[in-house]
Amino acid sequence: MNALFASTAQGLEELLKSELEALGALECKIALGGVHFRADHRLLYRSLLWSRLASRILLPLNEFEVKSDSDLYRGVQEIDWPAIFPVEKNFAVHFSGTNDAIRNSQYGTLKVKDAIVDQFTDAVQRRPDVAKQQPDIRVQVYLHRDRAVVSLELSGGGLHQRGYRDSAGQAPLKENLAAAIVLRSGWQIGTPLVDPMCGSGTLLIEAALMAADHAPGLLRRQWGFDAWLGHDEILWRTVLEEARERARLGLAQAVPLFFGSDNDGRVLEKARANARHAGIAGLISFSVNDVANLVNPLPEGPVGTLVSNPPYGERLESEPALIALYNQLGRAAKSHFGGWRLSLFSASPALLSALQLRAERTFKARNGPLECEQKNYLLAEVPSVMASRGIAEDFANRLRKNIRSLEKWAAREHLDCYRLYDADLPEYNVAIDRYSSWVVIQEYVAPKTIDPERARARLYDAISATLAVTGIPASQLVVKARERQKGKNQYEKLAQKGEFLLVDEYDARLWVNLTDYLDTGVFLDHRIARKMLGEMCRGKDFLNLFAYTGTASVHAGIGGARSTTSVDMSRTYLEWAEKNLRGNGLTGKQHRLIQADCLSWLQLSQESFDVIFIDPPTFSNSKRMSESFDVQRDHLLLMQDLKRLLRPGGTIMFSNNKRGFQLDTEGLQALGLAAESITERTRSPDFARNRHIHNCWLISHADRDQ
Repeated sequence: MNALFASTAQGLEELLKSELEALGALECKIALGGVHFRADHRLLYRSLLWSRLASRILLPLNEFEVKSDSDLYRGVQEIDWPAIFPVEKNFAVHFSGTNDAIRNSQYGTLKVKDAIVDQFTDAVQRRPDVAKQQPDIRVQVYLHRDRAVVSLELSGGGLHQRGYRDSAGQAPLKENLAAAIVLRSGWQIGTPLVDPMCGSGTLLIEAALMAADHAPGLLRRQWGFDAWLGHDEILWRTVLEEARERARLGLAQAVPLFFGSDNDGRVLEKARANARHAGIAGLISFSVNDVANLVNPLPEGPVGTLVSNPPYGERLESEPALIALYNQLGRAAKSHFGGWRLSLFSASPALLSALQLRAERTFKARNGPLECEQKNYLLAEVPSVMASRGIAEDFANRLRKNIRSLEKWAAREHLDCYRLYDADLPEYNVAIDRYSSWVVIQEYVAPKTIDPERARARLYDAISATLAVTGIPASQLVVKARERQKGKNQYEKLAQKGEFLLVDEYDARLWVNLTDYLDTGVFLDHRIARKMLGEMCRGKDFLNLFAYTGTASVHAGIGGARSTTSVDMSRTYLEWAEKNLRGNGLTGKQHRLIQADCLSWLQLSQESFDVIFIDPPTFSNSKRMSESFDVQRDHLLLMQDLKRLLRPGGTIMFSNNKRGFQLDTEGLQALGLAAESITERTRSPDFARNRHIHNCWLISHADRDQ
């Protein structure tokens, strides 16, 4: 009786234990990453041939304490290596783990090799060769703290290498993990199995092998026990022939109820080739299809199981295509697969929630370094009313209506970028902006009283509906989350793609960046104010405070300003402003860019200007500013400094976006300034619903002749 260890992916140990017990293994005990068990030679061969879940099967040879490199050497030499394999065969050592004595695995590997070679040299006066590739004998050493286990690997490489895979699509599942996913999905042999994103076909092939009673190791040509002196070739041939006969009978009785689709025809060709090599091509139907067009291949047939390993990304904000994909899959499953089971394996639980389904079971497993979840769902036999109506129908209708009313207006005004939707419906609390052929969805963070799962589901619906209504590819949709009523947040960095898009705004050409910052470089609600500044500035000196990307300076410049001065604290945004000015032919010393704290610069400046534009933050306590600033509290002090720089007959355009802001008109009068509200005149049609998007005034000397 052999004491053995079968390794597997973390999370599959219990499943592997059940499989080994079903094969007849004795004394099965779960350990991290595998199962210890006992088996005679026949069962050893059967476990190697039939285990769908094991990664490797090892024969432990010795376990000992390692507190020095000498301990490691002696422990390996205690094994009778000439009784394990003949000197004519080559070998390789795989060493994992470290401790205080063995600081790195390479050193441990060398000590083990030395011990094996030295023993052969002493015993038979010859030394075996150390193989670099495809060794005859594989020795595994696992060191944990002060204990080392030396084992002979009987599998000869990973058991997931079934022998049928010719090549694979992107990031394929290992075959043993795919088998585990199928086993956990709830699928029953003899019922249909559909993989709508099958890639190279691994899930379907593993399931078809189960249905055909085909041993997963039947196609393997090399085994770790081939050069083992304990190998019984006659017994092995008997076990092998039994498996071949079972596969012959099983394939004849198997029913072709396996269906795979993918939107990549090239990957499907690889799937077909893999199925042919596995010998079960006749059981699986592959077709090129998109998830959005997924339908039941057996609408009048028996219920079955949908199973898949959909793609997943690391960052939802940069993966709207994935959100839409999962959402579409959920809708197709609910609409066309009533009564079926759905099982998905993913490293992104958040994406799984885009299905808008409640899981009845959840399993955890690792796919390489990734922590993954497999969720099983039971689909209602009758599709819900909402599923039959389609995605967020009310939202889609409102967005469609808004687009119809705004597109003609934007074309007349020569506008590439404008708002399509701004939380028109309370249930869909997002803002949607068009930038030429791109669309940006900004999610307003839901109040704490709203269930996060429901808010996320509505966001996913909004994303899918936006793609459907606008017809843009998902690659041109950007998704962001932002807080409402938090000021411009213009300096918050989100990414570092550095990708810019050139857009038209009236007669100006402006660069926007849709991904790297919360804001894009153009505040859309200020476009009319910027146009007015252009009309006001002909032949005049213009000052732009809190200039951001200099869009107001561009309008002033193309409107004929004698000079523009743009002041901002951020070097990044001043470089962006320079890019905008240069793109509109506004170069030279008359277009200045000054990096400074605007409030400090304003207090110290001795210059004067005809037109001043200031759109300060609602609140700021930047480390680079000497004091905090609150626009409600401090706007009179701000006006006092601005008055000093304003020439007689000059105009200040003062704007802010603080909800509920109250201009201190009496305080302004005391300063000798007069204000005219132009908020209504600066609000464009795409912001007509949001009466609090900004506040705007024209402020001048009370006595224009001063």
